[in-house]
Amino acid sequence: MSSSQPSTTPVSPTAALADIWSIAGGDRAALADVTFTGNNPVLPSSFAVDTMAQATIAASALAAAEVSRARTGNRQRVTVDKRHAAVEFRSEHFMRVPGVETRTWDKVAGVYQTADERFVRLHTNLPHHRSGMLDMLGVPYDRESVRQAVLTWQGEVLETTAAERGLVATMMRSPLEWRAHGQGQALAKLPLFEITRIGDAAPRSWPDGSRPLSRIRVLDLTRIIAGPVCGRTLAAHGADVLQIAGPKLPFSPLLVMDTGRGKRAAHIELGDASGRETLAGLTRHADVFVQGYRPGAISAKGFAPDRLAE
Repeated sequence: MSSSQPSTTPVSPTAALADIWSIAGGDRAALADVTFTGNNPVLPSSFAVDTMAQATIAASALAAAEVSRARTGNRQRVTVDKRHAAVEFRSEHFMRVPGVETRTWDKVAGVYQTADERFVRLHTNLPHHRSGMLDMLGVPYDRESVRQAVLTWQGEVLETTAAERGLVATMMRSPLEWRAHGQGQALAKLPLFEITRIGDAAPRSWPDGSRPLSRIRVLDLTRIIAGPVCGRTLAAHGADVLQIAGPKLPFSPLLVMDTGRGKRAAHIELGDASGRETLAGLTRHADVFVQGYRPGAISAKGFAPDRLAE
């Protein structure tokens, strides 16, 4: 680390879990049921990715254990090994099904140097992002052509122009630069996550089942990685998860294979009234509705949180 970057004290997975658990309003006594194993770093990064992997996986497992305790009255131990957590965070690299494409990264996606000797990362893994970026740069679908074009741009100008076109390109910044940036300052004021109560209903007893989330029905309207991993986690603890996607949206077969573990899947066209009615019918029998689209996109189709809560 250079002298221009602030030194930081490593956070232990125990401390990270306690922070997550506190924000979620969990019972602090439950933290005594968690054990972390493994000491050596596994994932190479300037960020504490190993710690994040262990702490977040432990948080989801502990939440499942607490649900199980609410169902049965019995406590369970949770143990998360650092190497096991790292493998789960990189799970798409270890999943294999004959005939399924294993390459997920587009050939022109990645890091490039700019005219002002900065570096930008281009995300071109979806067809519309790739075609839009090639159009903006005025080059063919070739990595060397992209490299030469990016060398003519100022880093922040490229980042801003891409954002204005609805594309994804990010200039790489040091921790100090990010803290001084407007978005970095805005994010620093936000909590790690928020839980907001949007409605009230009479309490119900847990349904019968041998797993923590047995017979809990989940509608999973998410794509690519982060959102689908949420649904996969609920399925891993016994939930009945139905993944809903639009039939015209692009997808990665490898990521669908990896994040689809334990789920059922269906296509619904929400641009059609009949499709919206089909989804509305499914929501009447669902316990959990997960969505990860742009702000307002699902609400515009009639599925805003407050409306679903009714």
